[in-house]
Amino acid sequence: MPKAYWIARVDVRDPERYNDYIATAKPAFEKYGARFLVRGGAYEPLEGKARSRNVVIEFPSLQHARDCYDSPEYQAAKAIRQEVADAELILVEGHEG
Repeated sequence: MPKAYWIARVDVRDPERYNDYIATAKPAFEKYGARFLVRGGAYEPLEGKARSRNVVIEFPSLQHARDCYDSPEYQAAKAIRQEVADAELILVEGHEG
């Protein structure tokens, strides 16, 4: 079964409140086996519009990734994030090759 990934690109408008999002989302990530591969850090825009924060989160499966997103724990965190940041978030299945 291939792993799955959340890929998020974020511009944070309120860094203090964004920390509330991170703390609120943590139980959902732990529950569904999330592993952060990229969490902020230096980046170099090559094509298209860049955002200031880039995140890649690995999950054991597509179902784990979807269940995490749909969970009440993450939905509470999402509500905070939407108040304090602009973001794109996609879910993608990994390649087993």
